[in-house]
Amino acid sequence: MLEEAGEVLESVLKASCLPLSFLLFVPAVLLLLGPPPAAEAAHEFTVYRMQQYELGGQPYGTRSAVLNTEARTVEADVLSRRCVMMRLVDFSYEQYQKALRQSAGAVVIILPRSISSVPQDVVRQFMEIEPEMLAMETIVPVYFAVEDEELLSIYEQTRAASASQGSASAAEVLLHTATANGFQMVTSGAQSKAINDWLIPSVEGRLTGLGGEDLPTVVIVAHYDSFGVAPWLSHGADSNGSGISVLLELARLFSRLYTYRRTHAGYNLLFFASGGGKFNYQGTKRWLEDNLDHTDSSLLQDNVAFVLCLDTLGRGNSLHLHVSKPPKEGTLQHAFLRELEMVVASQFPEVKFSMVHKKINLAEDMLAWEHERFAIRRLPAFTISHLESHRDSLRNSIMDRRARIDTKALIRNTRIIAEALTRVIYNLTDKGAPADLQIFTDQMQIQQEQLESVMDWLSSQPRAAQLIDKDSTFLNTLEYYMGRYLKDVKQHHVKADKRDPEFVFYDQLKQVMNAYRVKPAIFDLLLAVCIAAYLGVAYVAVQHFGLLYKMIQRLSLKTKQQ
Repeated sequence: MLEEAGEVLESVLKASCLPLSFLLFVPAVLLLLGPPPAAEAAHEFTVYRMQQYELGGQPYGTRSAVLNTEARTVEADVLSRRCVMMRLVDFSYEQYQKALRQSAGAVVIILPRSISSVPQDVVRQFMEIEPEMLAMETIVPVYFAVEDEELLSIYEQTRAASASQGSASAAEVLLHTATANGFQMVTSGAQSKAINDWLIPSVEGRLTGLGGEDLPTVVIVAHYDSFGVAPWLSHGADSNGSGISVLLELARLFSRLYTYRRTHAGYNLLFFASGGGKFNYQGTKRWLEDNLDHTDSSLLQDNVAFVLCLDTLGRGNSLHLHVSKPPKEGTLQHAFLRELEMVVASQFPEVKFSMVHKKINLAEDMLAWEHERFAIRRLPAFTISHLESHRDSLRNSIMDRRARIDTKALIRNTRIIAEALTRVIYNLTDKGAPADLQIFTDQMQIQQEQLESVMDWLSSQPRAAQLIDKDSTFLNTLEYYMGRYLKDVKQHHVKADKRDPEFVFYDQLKQVMNAYRVKPAIFDLLLAVCIAAYLGVAYVAVQHFGLLYKMIQRLSLKTKQQ
């Protein structure tokens, strides 16, 4: 029997009998066409989850973090329980809503490596969409990923598969579904949960004025935290990295003036880098409560001349002084407004300056500007910014990166504020100093390299409030920097009340996602049918081996005769 089988095999090889060759070698072909090696069948990349928090009892963002579903793009007809992949350049709010309406399993938005390379119309469109995405609470996990070659390849393959399903016939769709490769998207983390006892830190420092104990105090405030649709992607270069950089430069300049008795002014300068600014100014709120309600001796209780809040000062040719109540003539607040107008008009005529009056709306979930926290406690305060409206989308966007900062505008705005503030606390105008007198020149000039390096440091890292605790490297560096120029530098902390928390943060904001190359479930059915057919043919061939042997002999003889 074995000899006959050997003869049959030899005859098959010599005669190139196609049906039997197919029968014998199809397993080898299937092995060759099998799944790719493990290194090519999976790709691991980092993803950043959309915001999830509660503010004043109102939830925002996405409530889910777990993902284990097959990838599709918006071109597919059916998105239910699928991971919908979108590229930023093709992203629209309508597509996002479509995915949510169809109960998508997840949404992954792919960002380019360099935000600066994105067309400005795409950037502006996405900045306007971000608040709407956060306002629409959803159970669908929403992630952001930075593109790489492998991820773009996965996207293009998924897009091609999704598009072909929408335009092909039913038979073509069935065949494509059975033979095409798909990608299973899986996150490695657990479901998100609330972070208990999270502290929001702030940093305070001061320069004590020369003279008696009851000196007026000028408070200079800027919040350091950033905000965007995804915390780990929120670098906040302009909002409010520029505000903090101006605050630190003012601390450096006035520390030099306060070093010498001849230039030591009769004003206390209190600097406050607040945390939780993007969450209704929680750091400032608690700081005011601690200083006004829970202590008997505080610079904020004694004699506050005014509070100057710095917010978004890194670009543009305009400056706006936002007030809740227009300052009255004869007050230091009005003097500062007058000095700002004078410095801009005489030294920087290209800058458009205006005062913007907006009453405090306590019915809103969020206060418009940081100075409103002080105004509520009846402290004279205003915010200076190049933005005319608090609703500008730049204040809360992951698109706010270092490339958007105009260094010349930042230096100019720093100088305008420093010149006006100096003219107030030294009373230079009443002493006859000309309007075009430039104070910060030569050795006292603003240091461009230092201001740029501070701006680079601030914008090189995400500064979302959920990512910065009292022991973070960022906060320690900020505290050290302020300690170089200020006295009595210390931290203040805010912790949400356990019974009725004003804010609640959640974890799982950064995860690792794996994309596994998989075949669809129908492929297993098709493969089972093919294997059954193959085994059936093999079984019939074995059962009728004698007949098969004779047929092969006849074919072999014909071949030899030819």
